Amino acid sequence: MKIKLPMFSFAYLWLLIGLLSGCKEQHFDILIQNGTIIDGTGKPRYTADVGIVNGKIVEIGNFFNATAPQIIYAKGMVVAPGFIDVHTHLEGNLQEHPLAENFLYDGVTSVITGNCGGSAKHLDSFFIDLKKIGVSLNVGTLYGHNTVRNAVMGNVNRAPKPKELEKMRQLTAKAMKDGAVGLSTGLIYIPGVFAKTDEIVALAKVVKEYGGVYTSHIRNEDYRVFDAIDEAVTIGRESGAPVEISHLKITGKSSWGKSAQIIEKLNAYRAQGIDVMADQYPYTASSTILDTQLPDWAKGGGKDSLRIRLKNKVTRDTIIREMKKMLAATGFDEYTWAVVSGCPWNPSLNGKNIPEVTKVLGYPSDVDGQIATILDITTRKQTTYMIYHKMNEIDIRQIMAYPFCMVASDAGVAVFGSGLPHPRAYGTNTRVLGDYVRNQQVITLEDAVRKMTQLPATRFGLKGRGELGPGMAADIVIFDPATVGDKATFDKPHAYPTGIKRVMVNGVTVINNGKHTGKRPGQMLKHEAEVSLKK
Repeated sequence: MKIKLPMFSFAYLWLLIGLLSGCKEQHFDILIQNGTIIDGTGKPRYTADVGIVNGKIVEIGNFFNATAPQIIYAKGMVVAPGFIDVHTHLEGNLQEHPLAENFLYDGVTSVITGNCGGSAKHLDSFFIDLKKIGVSLNVGTLYGHNTVRNAVMGNVNRAPKPKELEKMRQLTAKAMKDGAVGLSTGLIYIPGVFAKTDEIVALAKVVKEYGGVYTSHIRNEDYRVFDAIDEAVTIGRESGAPVEISHLKITGKSSWGKSAQIIEKLNAYRAQGIDVMADQYPYTASSTILDTQLPDWAKGGGKDSLRIRLKNKVTRDTIIREMKKMLAATGFDEYTWAVVSGCPWNPSLNGKNIPEVTKVLGYPSDVDGQIATILDITTRKQTTYMIYHKMNEIDIRQIMAYPFCMVASDAGVAVFGSGLPHPRAYGTNTRVLGDYVRNQQVITLEDAVRKMTQLPATRFGLKGRGELGPGMAADIVIFDPATVGDKATFDKPHAYPTGIKRVMVNGVTVINNGKHTGKRPGQMLKHEAEVSLKK
């Protein structure tokens, strides 16, 4: 006699097998329990546990019988990959401030420095220094075009001779062998402003040979931005290297609202097979040196040459005339948008705009007096840093919604309470999560995390980073989606964000309930390899 089992019994059998397998005792070094997992890929969130062993994620699931000497309860919290900031300027001050608190409190666990054409000159020494010191986050670097050009040619305004170009190619190749992830340009800074497209193509070809990326602070970001993007894409097309447009933006009232046309242009290039992406910081103000307000040709040879030019009345009048023309072309009639953020020779000027500084220095209050103030400041020995309020909120939102645009700060290591830095040094990622995700709903939380994690990791070849999954490094940020947000403002920039509960770098907690633990578990993110730093 045959007995027929009900069909549903097979379903119960599989359920029983699943429960029994889940009851298998599992041992981890660290167990994060019951968190809301946003894994960095853009996929929908889900609730699960994360098991970590030897600084790596080994399993994600619902563990019914797991043990660990360290258990982190994350109910109601988002558990995400540590954020990757691909546009930073850390060379020079990371060695002095290796804890890098301002990045870690913002959820950043990995950075790419050497942007805008400026990097350490000798990357092998740079990495050796970091290894000796030990740092709290993971560090990769680009090789700067301005750095290599200055090393070979100085600040001269001319094309390189064949032997000079070959030397630049050799130095670029060495930098790639030493672990650079690519080449960066800063085409508004000397000596990069003097480089023609073909020079950069020649160096980008070297980068392509090593599988690196070409990133660019493009030549113009105002009404000439479209031509500048075309140049960056041309360099990518002719060299074969992937292109990253740094801190994509539109500056100047005359061009506000044209971000949709920029995105349309980028999409058209991608449709042609050009691998072009961008990064962005979520603010309507940029930050750079005051020297950028002068015509490019006037800066050749450095400050000594500028002083000589300004003593010649004809040359000085030409510089002033071109500055007025540029001011008008960007839609402004004076320099109220230019605010001093770092004046080493007179800190009392910090926070004042150019018209206010003009009054302090005793020049006439009109545009001529403001230009005289700028020329006065730029000829001084020490460089003055500025914040430029020249962007529009609509453009920020439109660029942020672009799928191939990452979140990046364009910041260095900030010393709490020192100077008047751009607030992006403290709150870039948390500003996106709190304002543009939760409040304005410009993008989803899943997509914001993707732009901060998987997208940059993939772009810069950071293997084992940028996702939550078995075998990935335990770079993890745990935050409260209801309270995460930035606190830094332009008037009061020294303020850490809220809502970041825990930050782990390679399985080591560096931020715990708003406190830096002092740990330095960072690793060196060399191209195609990762070498551990001091633990």
